Amino acid sequence: MRGRLALFIVLNFMLLSLPITASGQSEVPSWRSIGIDPDSWTDGPVKEDTPMNQSYQGNAVLVIEISYHTGLTSPEVQGKITIELFEQWAPITTTNIIQHIETGLYDDVFFHRVVDDFVIQSGDPECKTVGAYPVTSPQCSGGGTGETIPLEHDVNLSHVDGAMGMARGAEQDSADSQWYITDNEQHGLDPENRDDGGYAVFGIVRDGMNTVREIASTPTVTNPAPDNFANPGPDLLGRPIREVHIDSVRMIGVADPDGTIRFGELTEETEPLINGKTVTISGLMLLGIMLLLIARIDPPQNLNDDTIVTFDAMLVDNN
Repeated sequence: MRGRLALFIVLNFMLLSLPITASGQSEVPSWRSIGIDPDSWTDGPVKEDTPMNQSYQGNAVLVIEISYHTGLTSPEVQGKITIELFEQWAPITTTNIIQHIETGLYDDVFFHRVVDDFVIQSGDPECKTVGAYPVTSPQCSGGGTGETIPLEHDVNLSHVDGAMGMARGAEQDSADSQWYITDNEQHGLDPENRDDGGYAVFGIVRDGMNTVREIASTPTVTNPAPDNFANPGPDLLGRPIREVHIDSVRMIGVADPDGTIRFGELTEETEPLINGKTVTISGLMLLGIMLLLIARIDPPQNLNDDTIVTFDAMLVDNN
C-alpha cells in the first residue's frame, strides 16, 4: 500500500510542476519578448527636465512607417518614427492604442492635419485615399471606431517636444482612435494650463524626430507656401497638399534598458514555481528516485508478517 501511495505522490508532484496552459488564459504577444536597446535611438526630441526622458524597462515600443513629400515638387521619401508608450502612467490609453495597432486600424491612413511648430495628427480610419489623393471620405478628420476612452492624466506626463497624445472632441472623455505628435513643446495643451481638462499624453518619440519635423513643415491646403515659410498655426485644417501616407504601424518590442530581455539572467535551470518555491530539475529527479525505491521494497499486499515464503527450484539435466 505504501508503494502505491508513494508512486501516486510522485506522479502528482510531477504533474503539478508542469506549466499551466489553460485554454482561457490570454497569450502574451510575441513582440513582448523582443528587447530594444535605448542606445540604438539617436534621433530623439529636445529634452526637458521630465521623467519622460528616461526609458523604462518593459514599456511597449511601436514604429510608424511613413511615405511623404517634404515639398510641393520634392520626390517621395520614407521615414520611421519610433515611440515608447508609458504603460505604467497611462494604462487605459496605451491599451487602447495597442489594440488598434494590432488590428491594423492605422495602416494606409494619412495625416489629415499638419501644423508646423504645433502637431501632426492622424489615426482616423476614415482618412484613406479613395482613388487618388486627396479624394477621401467626407467623414475624414471626424471619424474613429465609435468606442471612446476616459481622459487619462498623470503628473509625469506632459506635452514636451515629441509627445504623443490623444485627440478628442469637446467632451473630455471623447478620445477614440485619433492621435497626434507634438512638434516642439506644447504645454498649452496640458490640463493645468487649460480650463477644459487638457489632452492626454501617453508616449514619446524616441527615434525619428527629424521625420516629425519634416512632416510638420510640409505645405498644406491652408498654407501652400514654400518650405521656408512657416505655417501660421495652430490652424484648424492643415490638410497636406501631397499625401503623408502611413504605410504601417507595428508593435516592435519593449524597452530594455536593463538588458535582461536581450541577454537574460544567469540562473539555474528550473521548473515552474510550486507554492512559491522553485523546484529544480535535479531535485525533482532525486525525489522521484527515492519514492520509487520505497515502492519497490514494500512487501506484497497479500502476505502477512508471519507468512513463510518458499520457492520451487528446477534442476536441469545437462546430460
